This record gives sequence, C-alpha cells and structure tokens, in this order.
Amino acid sequence: MRALRAVLARTAILAAVLAAIGFLPWIADRDPALTVLRARYPGRLATPETLEAIRAEIGIDAGPVPLLRDWFGGLVRGDLGTSWITGEPVAETVLPALGVSVTVMGAALAVTVAIAAAACFPSLLRAAEGKSGRPSGVAIAALVALPSFLIATLGIAVFATWLGLLPTYGFDTPAHLVLPALAMGLPGGGVLARLGRDAIGQSAGEDWVRQWRSAGYGRARIVRGLLRRALPPILPQVAIIAVSITGAAVAVETIFAIPGLGRTALDAADAQDLPLLQACIAILIALGFVGGVATRAAARRMSGPALADSAVPFSPPAPGGRGRRLAWIAATAGPLLIAVAIGLTRTADTVDTGARLAGPSWVHPLGTDALGRDVLARLGHGALWTVGAAVAACALAYLVALALGFAPRLAHPLAEAVNSFPEAIAGILVVVAIGRGQLGAVVAITAVSWPPLAAHAAELVAQARAAGHLEARRALGAGPVWMLRRHILPLVAGPLASHAGMRLPGIALGIASLGFLGLGAGPESPEWGASLANSLPYLERAPLATLAPAAAMIAMSLAVMALIAPGRSVRRRSLSSGPARIGPRSARR
Repeated sequence: MRALRAVLARTAILAAVLAAIGFLPWIADRDPALTVLRARYPGRLATPETLEAIRAEIGIDAGPVPLLRDWFGGLVRGDLGTSWITGEPVAETVLPALGVSVTVMGAALAVTVAIAAAACFPSLLRAAEGKSGRPSGVAIAALVALPSFLIATLGIAVFATWLGLLPTYGFDTPAHLVLPALAMGLPGGGVLARLGRDAIGQSAGEDWVRQWRSAGYGRARIVRGLLRRALPPILPQVAIIAVSITGAAVAVETIFAIPGLGRTALDAADAQDLPLLQACIAILIALGFVGGVATRAAARRMSGPALADSAVPFSPPAPGGRGRRLAWIAATAGPLLIAVAIGLTRTADTVDTGARLAGPSWVHPLGTDALGRDVLARLGHGALWTVGAAVAACALAYLVALALGFAPRLAHPLAEAVNSFPEAIAGILVVVAIGRGQLGAVVAITAVSWPPLAAHAAELVAQARAAGHLEARRALGAGPVWMLRRHILPLVAGPLASHAGMRLPGIALGIASLGFLGLGAGPESPEWGASLANSLPYLERAPLATLAPAAAMIAMSLAVMALIAPGRSVRRRSLSSGPARIGPRSARR
C-alpha cells in the first residue's frame, strides 16, 4: 500500500509539473509570441496583429486549458507535439537526444556501481573472515563532496587540457564518454560506497554471521549471505542516485556539448520552446521515476515487504579520528577563510583590460580573469553571493519544513514525490517563469531542499507529541496552543535547525550549480558558479581563474563534512533494531 501511495504521489507531481509548464506562457517574464517571432521571422516587426497571429499559430490564443488538453491527449497517442521554434515534430529532436542521454546515464551508473563495489569489497572480505577494521573515509568524503559540474571541470583541466589524454567536447567516439560518465557517476559511487560499508558493518555484527563461521561455512558462502542481507536496504537509495544522475545530465551535457536531453531542455527553456521543454522534462523525470520503481521492486523481492523500504543510516564520512578530523578541517577551511578575508578587502569589479588573464603576482596573487579583474577579490566577494543565497534558501526550506512537520500525512507523500525532481530542472522552470537571477536560484533550490527537513520535522513532532510529560500537562488542563508554543515547538525547532545547518554546503553547491548553468546569478557577478563558468573557456591560459572558485567549493564541502561527521566510520547496529530511515535527499548531497 505504501509503495502504491509513493507511485501515485510521484505520478501526481509529474502531472502537476507538466501542467505548470503548460501555464508558463501566461506567467513567463517574456512573451513567447515575441520569442517565436524573432526565431522564425527575424525581419518582421512585432506589431500587435503579428503577435496575435503567432499566438493563434502556436495555439496559446485559446487559453491554457485547451493547450494542456491537446498536449496530454497527444501524449497518450504518442505525439509529443510540434516545436514552436522550428515547426518540426518534437519527437524528431527528443528521441535521438534520449538515446544519447540513456547511453551517458548508463555509463555513469556503471561507474557508480564499480566505485561502490571496489570500495566495499575489502570490507566484505574482512567481515566474512571476522576481522575488524576501520577503513579510511578520505576518498569517499571527497567523492561525496564533489558535485558533477565540479568533477567535469577538474576532468577537463587535468585529463583534457593539461595531459591531453581525453577529448573535451562532443560525442563522436567512445573516448568522449569517459569524462561525462566519471563526472556523473563518481558522486553517486561515493554515496553508495558509504552506504554499502555501513550495511556490511551492520550485517557483520548480527548473530547469524558468527554462527555460520563457527559452523565452518566457507568465506564465499558467508560473503553471499552478507550481500543478500546488506543489499536490500541499499537498493532504494539507488533510486536517489538515479535522480541525481538525471539532474547532473543538464550540467554535464552542457559542459561537454553532448546533444542529450539535459542540454536540449536547457536550450528549449532559453528559447521558450514549451512543447520541446515539456517533452524533455517529462522524459527526464520519468527516467528517475522508473529507476526508483525498479530498485524498490528489487529490494522488496530480495527481502520482502518488511525491509523493502528500510535503509541504512547514512552518516557523512569522516577522515578519521578527532585529531585527524581537526587537522582535516584546518587544512581545508583555513586557507579558504584566509583567501575570502583577504579578497573582501579588495575591489572585485575593477576592469583592467591591459592585465587580462595575467598570472599570479604581488598585485594579483591569484591572477586576473578575462576582463582583468582580480581573481582573489572575486573569490572573496563571491563567497557572500554563494553562501548568502544558500543561507536564504536554507532558511526558507527550514520554515517550509517546520510548517509541514505538523502535517505528516501531507509532508511524507510530498517529500517522496519531490525527491524525484532534480534541482537543475527546477532551476529551468523558475528561470522561464521569473527570469534569470539570484532570486530565481534561491527559489529553485528552496523548492527541492525542504523534503528531508520536512520528513525529519514530522518525526520530531511525532516524538514530541508522544512524550510522557505532555500527557500530564494535558491532564492539568493545558491548551493546545500553549502546549505547541511552550513544549512541542522548542523540541522540534532546535534539532531541525541543526539538520538544516548540515545541509547548508549542499545548498550552496546547488546555488553555484545554477549559477554555473546560467540559471542563477548573472555572468558579471562574482558568484562562485558563475565565475567558474566564465573562466572555463580560458582554462589553459589562466588556470587559477577557473580553479580558484572550484577549490573554494571543494574546501567548503570537505570542511563542513568533516565537522559534522561522527567519529566512527561504521555504525554497528542490527537491522532488526529498526534503523532510522534516510531522508529523501540525504544521499544525494
């Protein structure tokens, strides 16, 4: 029943998103008729009569309801509509792009599984032999902390530009698939490796493993038993990773100029080609949806309904013990804070064309960008843009989650449904509706950041309401408003705020990713994502202009991850004791 509710909720969200796209011509900041006029008839004047004729031609003169009815009816018949810009059937553009995206996503998923298998295999052998050990979490921490667009940038810098081992742009040969697959698959591989190690550690602590070992069972037999026990809680998280790969396709395909669905959706949003945008987003979300249903069905088949929706508790990987963690934090956060502090004392907008793309010097310690602006200054001021927007998005998500926490029947289905909605697609829709800018980035990231907080808030509210001392207060005549203000809300607000603070680095990276795609802060702003995108074409001539914002985002993520991670690398707790469920987006970060 729960699985059916999840499927219905996701289907409802998909239908609502497609309906919202259908309303975009009436809420967009640009008139789509004017966009179509400039694309199809560049020499004609934008007179009212001409614009009205174009509205009739593309079918928006009758209103949103007939347009949506015709689009959904065509979708049932297998007709994806006609492009507003080219006048050609949408299927002729979408189907080839779908084949490219499926190829790239499949390769990325193979990288994810390979990374997880390589990281978990030693732990599996140690557990089968009864050996204890705490593997280092440094490599996994790095993988989890790096978003796809940063890995893509570093891959271009190292393997394409400096070493010349792999091609940079295009999709012509199998070699063109390597860097995109690594960029999309490595973060999910880090998450899956961490979850796998936790699941193996939990399973190895159960009684049956010791009994099998005492009975003389071979290592291969115990390994198969551990896999069968550890895999079901992990499989549902593959759905989350599939959604993250789907969202990463927008950035990665844009960076590497791959003609896939992600890049096509971004181009369609920029051109206001709504039929093409609807088809791309519907297929992208459906890919994540199908992946989620398939993995949940596999988990239910392996373990039965009792464990089908369970998951291992995910904790961010720490680099080691307390001393090593403090050293890790100092090594990552220290240089970043110093660079930001010095950069804030400098002017970030001074243009000096005579010093453009200059190398490091006493005047410009990190060199200059393509307009001769100081990279160090833009790094410092960009921290205010990126982190400030992330704090605003985090605060809004916190307030939404706090309100929904008191309505768990609404919070849980909504959280599960929004879980299948990548942040890049949310950014595309917001840009079409209200235009590009930092405000749109905050709105888009807020729209996809509240689900794990809302799920946590609902659990905190349930625990607070079940507390024994509240029953005594009610017996003494305390009213519901007084109970809410004096007892329940204080028990919920503090832990939820701590949880929101843990998600701040991931939100900041989401803001930066939208800026990188041109969906957030403007190209002239010092925001880290926008600065990275502007300096990427000049990577070979001025590498520090590109690597400085990338290194800042990496250092911020690794420092906060080490700060919030627990001291133990593996939690040894039996699955039968009822492990806490992972939040809908906690694996994605």
